[in-house]
Amino acid sequence: MLNETQLQELARRYVSFYLYDEKSILESTAQLIRDFEGIQFLYSIKSNHNPDVVQCILSNGFGVDAASLKEVEIGSENGLGQTNIFYSAPGKTERDIQNSIHRATLIADSLNEVERINQIAGELGLTVSIGVRINPNFTFDESHGVSSKFGIDEEQALAAIPLWQTYPNIKITGIHVHLRSQELNKETLLRYYRKMFLLAETFQTVLGCPLEFLNMGSGMGIEYSQQDTPLNTVWMGQQMQKMLQEFRLKFPQTRVLIEVGRYAVGKSGSYVTRVLDKKTSYGNTYVILANTLNGFLRPSIARLVNKYATGDFPVSSEPLFTALDAFAFLTIPSVSQKTETVTLVGNLCTATDVIAEGIILPALEPGDLIIITNAGSYGAVLSPMQFSSLDKPAELFLSQSGKIYENGHEICLCHNTK
Repeated sequence: MLNETQLQELARRYVSFYLYDEKSILESTAQLIRDFEGIQFLYSIKSNHNPDVVQCILSNGFGVDAASLKEVEIGSENGLGQTNIFYSAPGKTERDIQNSIHRATLIADSLNEVERINQIAGELGLTVSIGVRINPNFTFDESHGVSSKFGIDEEQALAAIPLWQTYPNIKITGIHVHLRSQELNKETLLRYYRKMFLLAETFQTVLGCPLEFLNMGSGMGIEYSQQDTPLNTVWMGQQMQKMLQEFRLKFPQTRVLIEVGRYAVGKSGSYVTRVLDKKTSYGNTYVILANTLNGFLRPSIARLVNKYATGDFPVSSEPLFTALDAFAFLTIPSVSQKTETVTLVGNLCTATDVIAEGIILPALEPGDLIIITNAGSYGAVLSPMQFSSLDKPAELFLSQSGKIYENGHEICLCHNTK
């Protein structure tokens, strides 16, 4: 991380900015590769599509979990081939399919989409291998399925296999399931993986041919709240190896895939904004910051949930809301002889633009900085930056060597203004 002087210099150039730390990203991705031997990881670009971040992760052996045609193109532009880009999203248009069919492994999300891919492949004179997204007869916690907008119900998919096998322009070669994000219970995740291996066995038996891939989706969470316990990936990897050894006896050629987004980048990012003004009203002190709701949305969502939810621990709704205390607020200058209780608000013309209420911080003045943690995933990509036509926050990338980049171009801390 940069020191206070460097952060203050950047704050003179940018009203607000994200700062992504390459060292943190590489530590997280290396840990996964080390602890989960035999698993291929896919980066969920929707969590953070900053070009420097994406290049960092993909250059270290990750494939792509794409949720749009644009994300397929990002993977392709970074040198990945069709077998390392997996395009899974509901409601793909004909244009989406036509323009990704040569670049990605398509994951059909519905019975209609299987038919549509077959038709388009035929029109293009192709025979393509595809996967299908399954809504299985289980959840993370239960042994029965639930209704979902995602995927094809397990019974429907199994019943459709004989029909699919008559389609001349597609071949079903893999299955994909994604049920939940931000799971921190290692036993829960392992039970889910075990169910997924059994599901793969069922589908391979009905298909009558080997599966080329089993995409187990995401699930791995990071600690946001002070009450969170980090995932023990060493233990999980050891347990996974035992399951993989059994799986390989029946599926020696099947690639096992796990998607990660926030686990790779969530802890690597900070959001830095400056104090613009300060006022008191009926005994309450308001610190007005630049680009809060419109720069980093999620802390404002947490305040909305706190206002309307009942109970002390509202249910998460990813990726918008994780926990009420998911973010820490640090200050520069970081030391003050005086503290005060303040409400942190933004400079938008809406009362919803609040990121913290009744928080005790060192006394702040205009020009001081606030640093918000856990901003590496679902930060810039979720925030409504067109609101009020204000300047968008910059997205900066701190390399391991200490150099800082914006959109691939090095910037120099030499006391210039911008």
